[in-house]
Amino acid sequence: MTRQHVKVAELWLENRRGLEGLGIGESRPRLSWIASEPADAWELELRRDDGRIERSTTVSGSTRLVAWPFEPLRSRQGGRLHVRAAVADAAWSESLRVEAGLLERADWAVPFVSPSPDEPASANGELRPGYLLRATWDAAGLGVEPARIRRARVYSTAHGVYEFELNGSPVSEDLLSPGWTSYRHRLRTQTYDVTDALREGRNAIGAWLADGWYRGRIGFDGGLWNVYGADASLLLQLELTLDDEQVVRVPLEDSWSWHPSPITGAGLYEGERYDARLLPAGWSDPGFDDTGWSKPAHLPLDGFDARLEPPTGPAVRVIESLRPQTVERLDGGRIRLDFGQNISGKLRIRLHGPAGHAVRLHHAEVLENGALGIRPLRAAVSIDDYVCAGPGAGAPDGDVETWTPRFTIHGFRYAELENWPGDLDSVDVEALVVHTEMVRTGWFESSHPSLDRLHENVVWSMRDNFVDLPTDCPQRDERLGWTGDIQVFAPTALRLYAAHGTLSGWLRDVAAEQAEQGHVPNFVPWIECGFPNFPTAAWGDAAVIVPWELYRHDGDPRVLVDQYDSMRAWVDLVDGLTGGTGLWNTGFQLGDWLDPAAPPDNPGQSHTDKHLVATAYHVRTARIMAETAALLRHDADETRYRGIAERALAAFRAEYLSPAGRIVSDTPTSIALAIVFDLFASPEQEQRAGERLVELVAANDFRISTGFVGTPIICDALARAGAMDAAYHLLLQDQLPSWLYQVGMGATTIWERWDSMLPDGTVNPGDMTSFNHYALGAVAGFMHRVIAGLDTEEPGGARLRIAPRPGGGLTHAAASHEGPLGLARSAWRRDGEAFTLEVLIPVGATATVHLPDGVVIDGVGAGSHVFTCTTRSAASDPPRPKQRWRGGPHEDDAPAASDVEPAAASVADTVASTA
Repeated sequence: MTRQHVKVAELWLENRRGLEGLGIGESRPRLSWIASEPADAWELELRRDDGRIERSTTVSGSTRLVAWPFEPLRSRQGGRLHVRAAVADAAWSESLRVEAGLLERADWAVPFVSPSPDEPASANGELRPGYLLRATWDAAGLGVEPARIRRARVYSTAHGVYEFELNGSPVSEDLLSPGWTSYRHRLRTQTYDVTDALREGRNAIGAWLADGWYRGRIGFDGGLWNVYGADASLLLQLELTLDDEQVVRVPLEDSWSWHPSPITGAGLYEGERYDARLLPAGWSDPGFDDTGWSKPAHLPLDGFDARLEPPTGPAVRVIESLRPQTVERLDGGRIRLDFGQNISGKLRIRLHGPAGHAVRLHHAEVLENGALGIRPLRAAVSIDDYVCAGPGAGAPDGDVETWTPRFTIHGFRYAELENWPGDLDSVDVEALVVHTEMVRTGWFESSHPSLDRLHENVVWSMRDNFVDLPTDCPQRDERLGWTGDIQVFAPTALRLYAAHGTLSGWLRDVAAEQAEQGHVPNFVPWIECGFPNFPTAAWGDAAVIVPWELYRHDGDPRVLVDQYDSMRAWVDLVDGLTGGTGLWNTGFQLGDWLDPAAPPDNPGQSHTDKHLVATAYHVRTARIMAETAALLRHDADETRYRGIAERALAAFRAEYLSPAGRIVSDTPTSIALAIVFDLFASPEQEQRAGERLVELVAANDFRISTGFVGTPIICDALARAGAMDAAYHLLLQDQLPSWLYQVGMGATTIWERWDSMLPDGTVNPGDMTSFNHYALGAVAGFMHRVIAGLDTEEPGGARLRIAPRPGGGLTHAAASHEGPLGLARSAWRRDGEAFTLEVLIPVGATATVHLPDGVVIDGVGAGSHVFTCTTRSAASDPPRPKQRWRGGPHEDDAPAASDVEPAAASVADTVASTA
């Protein structure tokens, strides 16, 4: 391929892959792209809206986070961006729209308009209705000739959730805007291009508005109302840019009117009630008669302190739709639908019914005792109601009415339709999958169908829990941004999806809540809903670990710069709590949350010492802080945090580690922490601890005995101890508790508890039981990095490490990752003793390849490569040791010492017959 034929396959701003650059918050956004071939330099061109063309040539061949080479953008300014190799006759890339939003608070010249400026908190849990707002204008009345309008933009946000229409048509596919942030501190704004929706003469804009997170009920144990305010209000500024780049703001303030909407009640947890008879036909059209509508209150913008910020990540949208796999008519007239997949989303229905006919939609993740398993939902009843408008009511599809709720979301696989009119056709109901519209970047496959299903379950749990921010679960009355969950899952999340924009935005809320609370709350945004609000290890450590993982993945130190004060404040706080000793042995701790041995009603009763966990994490985050300070050249801070880390390490060794390498608690979690966090004083200690870890795992019949802290690292700890067979055996175990037990029970997402569903099909009796949590799915990262062997050696992926570890009876495995430089892949297969490895290295990266026979090939460049060697065959993998049936009639049928050897090299993994 000649340099003239170098192609740019993808172009994006900052770390927002897959997104148009409309309404950005930076005046100098950095640029990245993926190229088919390297180039010594690149030419960039910005074709500005005012007709100017700016060009710049880079001084290097870098394609990653290239500094903005043009004049800074001011509010509303933009153009079309192109890139090409800096050689003669090279073709330009496809263009990317780049346009700044309103960058200064002073750019906002309108008040909030509110149909409900001061609604007391609901005393009886009654849902509040939604509202319709509309306003009209005529360009000619503004002295503007329609032919001169080049661009029209709506800048908007809300206290609540909103959607809007222009001249009778929806403007965007975004859902639940502006999303959930720490509204006391920052409120995200949206920018919409409405140029093509304008008409000559009179125009109308209409908005749907409801409580959402801002003043709706959120949180568990009954939840809270009006957490952020008592108003439901809309902030919307419409601007027209003329052919001479003059900006005309349309004065809508006195044109707004409002009316109750057909949404008679809306709650994120409870569901939505909609009476189609109440929809005023044509309400967002210019010619609609709004006589009788009310005037909204004006709430001045300076009455609210929150920063107005464009989003850093993509919007929430409908990503795909699922048809029911089975339809079952039940006694009493209900119709049960199984969509075959646990999702976050909602139903869309098509029906034909008489006016006033009411249909009720029920949702649940699982079935229990032949009915929907709704007990785990707690107060999130997850019921939607639709009342038909009836024939002749102006439905767009004749007498067929189509509806989906706007302002609620459910976690479900099963749905039941109550009072459905007539027969149900296969196209009448579909499940809409709703989450943040992230770009998929990671894939895994193997010869083990259950392992592949496990990986797919992890992917689905991430999708279902990235609904605007990283939550714990999408179904019950909680759905909070738990810091511990994303702390352990972030590395895996970044392999699976381009989640940087979502996570970096959430980290801004972490810093804001941390500054207000004096520490990192256990979930962000923080609400006072009854959970202890104390500094907690592994949870609060997210303030340090998540930005560090973002940096490690993308190689972009800006996130460390942005979060530096937050990271430092957390480590300083913990250092103070230890009295400078490094030993964190006081205060509230969650420890190895959901240890499978913990009773259902006390998930924090772990066998692992909670303060051991706390001190181990203190070592880790202090070390990260020192590395961050070194990277950013804060020399004094580097010295200080290395000292804090050394004190914490010495305290851990003195308190929890014996000279022989035994760990206090003597649990897989405690040993795994010490191995993965590098807490030993000598290689001999680590070797002995690794041997003990294998003994404990084998003694438990290779069933899981770790919780939220230990599970994400247990397989890595075994691998580092030289016990890959044990790691495979643990991963491929299918007896309770294990990852594949869930798969065997029909799970399509990752459960919160290992036994969220018991073997008899009943739901765990604990009050806290979810079937869609991603934390325990962090093991998917091990599958990518170790089983398939695709890993990085330096931040940003410029150096890759390809080191597959075959075993477990697998005959092939592969992982792919669309990283910042492009697609990388590691795929191996075994045929007898012949081992073949195929790798793909992206442009701009090199790799070190480690073959299973010990051969190391360094400096492998971009392109496709094949390597072969000889290794043991899948059939020669050690046999699986005899299982012990716990709780059955053969308690004495345990493996003898000779059946399960503790030595790392001889511990058995799962046999090929399970593959």
